[in-house]
Amino acid sequence: MGLIGKLAGQTAIYGISSIVVRMLSYLLFPYYTHILGTEQYGVVTDIYALIPFALVVLTMGMESSYFRFAGKTDEAGKRHLFATTWGITSLAAALFAAVVILLRTPIGHALGEVYVEQPLYIVLMALIVMFDVWATIPFSRLREQGRAVRFVTLKIVGIVIQVALAFAFGEAGLYQSEFGVGWVFVANLASSVVTWLLILPSCDGVLPKVDWAQLRVILAYSMPLLIGGVAGTAGEFLDRQLIKWLTPGGEAAFAELGIYGAVTKIAVVMLLFTQMYRLAAEPFFLSNFRKEEFVETNAAALKYYVMVSMAIFLGIALFKDVFALLAGPEFREGVYILPVILIGHLLAGVWLNLSFWYKREEKTRYAIYVTFAGVAANVVANVVLIPRLGYYGAAWARLISEAVMVAISWWLNRKYFPTPYQWGRIGEYVVLGLVLYFACSLADDATESLWVQYGVSIVALGAYALYAGWRERLFEMIRHKLKK
Repeated sequence: MGLIGKLAGQTAIYGISSIVVRMLSYLLFPYYTHILGTEQYGVVTDIYALIPFALVVLTMGMESSYFRFAGKTDEAGKRHLFATTWGITSLAAALFAAVVILLRTPIGHALGEVYVEQPLYIVLMALIVMFDVWATIPFSRLREQGRAVRFVTLKIVGIVIQVALAFAFGEAGLYQSEFGVGWVFVANLASSVVTWLLILPSCDGVLPKVDWAQLRVILAYSMPLLIGGVAGTAGEFLDRQLIKWLTPGGEAAFAELGIYGAVTKIAVVMLLFTQMYRLAAEPFFLSNFRKEEFVETNAAALKYYVMVSMAIFLGIALFKDVFALLAGPEFREGVYILPVILIGHLLAGVWLNLSFWYKREEKTRYAIYVTFAGVAANVVANVVLIPRLGYYGAAWARLISEAVMVAISWWLNRKYFPTPYQWGRIGEYVVLGLVLYFACSLADDATESLWVQYGVSIVALGAYALYAGWRERLFEMIRHKLKK
């Protein structure tokens, strides 16, 4: 449990910080869905699907590159590496913002009529992206240095500013003004600017400056990650765009998009766990330690990831009607798609774990194969399912896409870097979780008593936790620790 314990500790540190940050941010979800209509929230969902895609393109895989190359050099080399990776991403972000602002009118026509009427939405999006990219590599440096407290503090300050401004704008009635949801993006931009200013002192006097010779070496590693990242993130916003374009009627399409975006927000706990695992696992697995240790730890990490993820799945899916109360009444009709979204998030964490070996071995071209296959599956499934099932089809398309990426990642791992993943044990947790979920669904159909329904769900969740604890001998380990 040595290395896996270290990984668990780092995951807990980033997990606590992510929980705090996400919970603060999460205050905006019920607030927005109670004061904005489905069409207005559809615009928010649309913009916040585009921003992560732009971030992936402009960071160019430099986060993983920084972790990988920082582990191979001394402190002076790390400073030089930081200057180069920060410099190229900052330059790319500034150019992006300038181009988008200049071309805001044709971009607005491409994205939808609402952006033609409010081109400033596009300008704000471009500026948010620019400042967020400018802060990305400095945040990665904090992670590499293990400065979790500083990392957490800056993230919390940023989100507190955004939440405070969002509520202040609401109290002032600005969301009902002609500019409407644009004030959502104003709050975000203010947060991004302040966060960037606050992180600058953590850079220890290093300025962004590109060493073009070093950059060529870094790009040889990062370009496949960039291409794969673009394809992977495209899958995260394609469903939003396809809902918008495959659903008839402009306002109706944004209403569907708003409901879909709201339900995906309810799945935040699963997404949060996957995110906090990534924050800890990426620098951990890309550091230099022996192959035998990597193989053993990576195999154990996947098992524990799935074990915990299925517990989270049950905790949310069995009580989805309760979680639906967080959203405004107009949005709750879509809560039935929540279990599908949760499984999709779980699979995203599985293929993330399966990707660490080729990043470690610097065979990042495999990222392209995996993510492009996922995008292809996503597009085909969305085109087939959205016209028939609406946003439910988009949820299934996302799950299908993640399953395809898991399957290809598993095949590549088995062929080129065999890792002793405990697929039998992993399968036990998945099957048990799904069986308990469907059994509880049948019990819900058999009675109208909420007390009985929730009682059965609590027993099912407890049974899963007890089984997992017994199977992994967690209770024995806890007793052993307590005796010490």
